[in-house]
Amino acid sequence: MFQTLTERLSTTLKRVTGKSKLTEDNIRGTLKEVRIALIEADVALSVVKTFINEVRKRAIGSEVKRSLNPGQMFVKIVNDELVNMMGEYNETLNLNTQPPAIILMAGLQGVGKTTTVAKLGLFLKENHKKSVMVVSTDVYRPAAIKQLEMLTNETPLHFFPSSSDQKPVDIASDAIHYAKINHYDTVIIDTAGRLHVDEAMMDEIKVIHKTVNPAETLFIVDAMTGQDAANTAKAFNDALPLTGVILTKADGDARGGAALSVRKITGKPIKFIGVGEKTDALEAFHPERMASRILGMGDILSLIEVAEKAFDKKKTDHLIKKFKKGKSFNFDDFRSQIQQMKKMGNMGNLLDKLPGVGSFGQMAKAAQQHMSDSLFDQMEAIINSMTPKERQEPDVISSSRKRRIAAGSGTQVQDVGRLLKQLKQMSKVMKKVNSKGPMKFMQGFQGMKNMMNGNGNMSAMSSSDKKKKMLS
Repeated sequence: MFQTLTERLSTTLKRVTGKSKLTEDNIRGTLKEVRIALIEADVALSVVKTFINEVRKRAIGSEVKRSLNPGQMFVKIVNDELVNMMGEYNETLNLNTQPPAIILMAGLQGVGKTTTVAKLGLFLKENHKKSVMVVSTDVYRPAAIKQLEMLTNETPLHFFPSSSDQKPVDIASDAIHYAKINHYDTVIIDTAGRLHVDEAMMDEIKVIHKTVNPAETLFIVDAMTGQDAANTAKAFNDALPLTGVILTKADGDARGGAALSVRKITGKPIKFIGVGEKTDALEAFHPERMASRILGMGDILSLIEVAEKAFDKKKTDHLIKKFKKGKSFNFDDFRSQIQQMKKMGNMGNLLDKLPGVGSFGQMAKAAQQHMSDSLFDQMEAIINSMTPKERQEPDVISSSRKRRIAAGSGTQVQDVGRLLKQLKQMSKVMKKVNSKGPMKFMQGFQGMKNMMNGNGNMSAMSSSDKKKKMLS
């Protein structure tokens, strides 16, 4: 995400980071390069102009001149203005209404609206313990209703059936009536999209909006369409009282123009961002964290939250107790770790959150290719082809057993041998963790999270300062 912009800005800002004095000339040159980087990222021109003017105004002011490190202060100003451009802080959904709270989803066809309905429902179910029902009023697109039903079948959400011979407003009314009777907390309504903004679509969604009176009206927009996304969002906002925006397909967007333009053009906050195809690939949008990622400083806080959510505390405690008793790390343990790693989501998205990685696009792509989801699947298939004794006592795996395991998992003997080596390496790591005190290892996540949520605002620090503080 945002690799192109991150690479350009990281290179540009490195030139001023270590400077003990900033002049109007080098500020002018740096801002020219920042402007080019933003335009190439497909940020709306009006937004670029406002951003550059605000940075220039602050950069030639007293806060930089009085700073002990003017170069780092300049980077902080760029960071602050990026945050301001995207909305300053995360704005959550306002569902404080008499149940069921209605969420109306709007957007053009092909932006991932139906998938986002399922993603948002699952997010509310898992993070806010809401009972969620979803319904489709898209009676025009072939299989649109069926698509939502299939997505819902993969989740603990309730799907309200509808058919193409019904009127959209009637479907919405019936769904809400059903939700009230059955005491659902939230109803998410999927609406029809078109290939472009047209009068018929707007009239229909206006009628639905007036009938259901939603607590939230969210515009779904494809991040890959750049500044066009912001312009489309404005057209919808002129017709509907939007309360927020969800950016989809952000994992495929190397530019970032939509994320940097939508808020300024529409005045509406980006509330969520889609980072993958799976139904759990939806994240709350935090402008300060996103600015940090764009500047190549990573997003450790979000990474910690993903890890905390994915890793099973009971399994971790069991592993710690096992090490305390002096037992070895085996393939049952390895499989458990793989399954929990897979819950953390797309590897490329995780790498984007690491400081420094985002500014090295090729390195990130290579690492993602090396540690892809398919590799985890292959590892798990190999382990599943082992007998219980082989999983618990890997030393018994001979050459003939390797051949059998490879044949059973559809892999090569070399793959089985490689996995055995990885197990030995992980076992050594686990022994070191145990010797240092396993609880310190596990408490590190929470300690870092508390520190970054405290008074020290990590997003305002330079990359080197962040690393020093995290390691201290």
